[in-house]
Amino acid sequence: MDQEDRVGGRARTWPQSAAARRSELLWLRRLRALREGARERLARWLLLEVSAGRLLPWLPVAFGLGIVLYFAAEREPDARAAAALALGCTVAAVLARRRPVAFPLLIGTAALTLGFAVATLQTARVAHPILRHAAWSVAVTGHVEIREERERTDRIVIRVHALDGRRLDAPPERVRLSVRKGTAPPVGSFVALKARLNPPLKPLRPGGYNFARDLYFQRIGASGFALGAIRQLDPPAPADARLRYSGAIGALRDAIDARIRAAVPGDAGAIASALITGKRDAISSAVNEAMYVSSLGHVLSISGYHMALVAGVVFATVRALLALVPLLALRHPIKKWAAVAALLAAAFYLMLSGAEVATQRAFIMTAIVLTGVLIDRAALTIRTLAAAALGVMLLAPQAVVHPSFQMSFAATLALVAAYERGVPWLAAGAETSRGARFALWGGRQVVMLMLASVVAGLATTLYAAYHFHRLAPYGVLANLLGMPIVSIWVMPAGLLALLAVPFGLDGLLWQAMGQGIEWMVAVARFVAGLPGAVGRVTAFGIAPVLLGTLALLLACLLRSPLRWSAVVAAVLALSVALRTPLPDVLVGAGGEAVAVRGANGALSVMRRGSDTFAVRDWLAADADARPANDPALAEGVACDEVGCIVRLADGRAVALVLAAEAFEEDCERAALIVTQRTAPPGCAATVIDRTVWPRTGALALYSSPDGWRMVAATPRGTDRPWAPAPRAIGDASAPTAPGRPERRDATPRSEDLAPGD
Repeated sequence: MDQEDRVGGRARTWPQSAAARRSELLWLRRLRALREGARERLARWLLLEVSAGRLLPWLPVAFGLGIVLYFAAEREPDARAAAALALGCTVAAVLARRRPVAFPLLIGTAALTLGFAVATLQTARVAHPILRHAAWSVAVTGHVEIREERERTDRIVIRVHALDGRRLDAPPERVRLSVRKGTAPPVGSFVALKARLNPPLKPLRPGGYNFARDLYFQRIGASGFALGAIRQLDPPAPADARLRYSGAIGALRDAIDARIRAAVPGDAGAIASALITGKRDAISSAVNEAMYVSSLGHVLSISGYHMALVAGVVFATVRALLALVPLLALRHPIKKWAAVAALLAAAFYLMLSGAEVATQRAFIMTAIVLTGVLIDRAALTIRTLAAAALGVMLLAPQAVVHPSFQMSFAATLALVAAYERGVPWLAAGAETSRGARFALWGGRQVVMLMLASVVAGLATTLYAAYHFHRLAPYGVLANLLGMPIVSIWVMPAGLLALLAVPFGLDGLLWQAMGQGIEWMVAVARFVAGLPGAVGRVTAFGIAPVLLGTLALLLACLLRSPLRWSAVVAAVLALSVALRTPLPDVLVGAGGEAVAVRGANGALSVMRRGSDTFAVRDWLAADADARPANDPALAEGVACDEVGCIVRLADGRAVALVLAAEAFEEDCERAALIVTQRTAPPGCAATVIDRTVWPRTGALALYSSPDGWRMVAATPRGTDRPWAPAPRAIGDASAPTAPGRPERRDATPRSEDLAPGD
């Protein structure tokens, strides 16, 4: 190789020295060797990841991705087309089973399309009418299917027999109603009442939780509240078997709840009932908040931990008792007998606790683990978890977009992966005298509990931040102090008390359970009171969630050094989440409330009416600790009888118009007008009126030099069963009833919604 030098406009070359040439050739050989070595290592790692059985856990991932794609569609897919596509991809995968590269790719594609098809068919299977417009004084008759006792009000779900009222073009099959405290009739009774019905609540902000979708898959087409007395009547026809079953289980749950609350008053009794019967709505808001701030809130919802604890206690107890009989222990598979007993106990616990979606998922997981014991397979592995996830998604594909599914499977996946890779060093330490003493004094259990808390906390942090906009900095401390008491005291005492109920000897056991719960509540209050106990996070979009989920999957499912690519995905997720811009203006789904970001960076709120549910959600998404009724939210807001006005950080005005006479001035001076009325034509300001928000739902607006960028909770063109496209602007914006003006409380009240919603 020659070097060039330009002198007098001409290039002349200088020969390289032999030493320089040898050095350059040596470096080239080294680079070539490194490149070839890297290629060989990469090929070896890839072969390890695609070896026999290694791709199996990725099948439920592809299946779940297909479900996510279904829920991301703007319009409802055709069920026949989705099924045909899934069938075609499955057939193609079968035909390519002898091709080493095409086969796994086609299997993954088939799993994805099957997930899409299953979600589509599930939606078609549960199809039912939903209420489109609010309706007053509706006569409702039907059977009570669900009864919930809550802190301030009770709530019931009625399977409708008949509805009589205006604006009921497609009466819903089930309605959920709030009733006065202590007036909820028992499950199975036939009732008649007057009610105010509202359509299922749309997301309170773009990217917010979709309440209407959640209610749709519960087959609930409207929510609201009862007006006046509730009358119990004789049913026009005998109740069907399902309703009789619900009534029997409901009566059993109510009886056990009454026994618990009689023996253990206050929040301890309410939590004890929540752990046994699933009735957690009577817990006071202060204790509920402390539990969630301290990261102990997962104890209140019956899920995998409770189901595993019940099954584990029954399994260990039955096996220990059978082992006391040598004839049985030596000649019969008592381990499998204990697994059958544990499975029956888990099934009874599922029925007693109300069989909510999270509990069903936990039972499926537990049943698969116990089935593994029956067939002499490893009880809990990545494959077991994959089978459980696939089973849950087949039965309830809508669970994929629910926070409980995401958090429980993320925590379980991380714990199983950590157990497979991190625990052997703990077990190996017991071979030494020092390690034996460490294990004897419970050191291994303490380390395992700390490890489980850290691993599960890290795995669920992203989903907690996305759905609840919170982090729990002291979660490890709270779980370390509280969970051993729950595991070795609270739940065993509760199970013994449940067995003692038929003999009338349960009172002291419930009290013992309550004492353990009081310790747990004390831990929750202590941790929640520590400085910085509430880690608030601003809202971000779905992209960081998908990237973070990819990071978790790469870290837990890969075995080769390729798993370190999870760090790249995690960093990308964090950077995208941190770069999410905050909206300058938020507009409620009905135009009744407007939040404007001022010069201080905080939100100021203009609203019509007293409902604070949307405002509370906005503040949480903004990482703002102020309560929704804080007077400081009105800082900078100027109101009179015709409207309100507040200024943006750049000094421009945003107006909430309440009366028609305010349009003339606000159209000239304001940059943005929000109103529940119809704005006059030719208004110079950007207008969001009753011709806009019925089609878009809640809005987030971002200011730019070119005007406003609007992001809708229900984008234009959306037409899903739980969010049908408006038939016409006139229909969507019509008054509550002919000749009656729009009511100020048209938005469902916050007490109409469950805390978990």
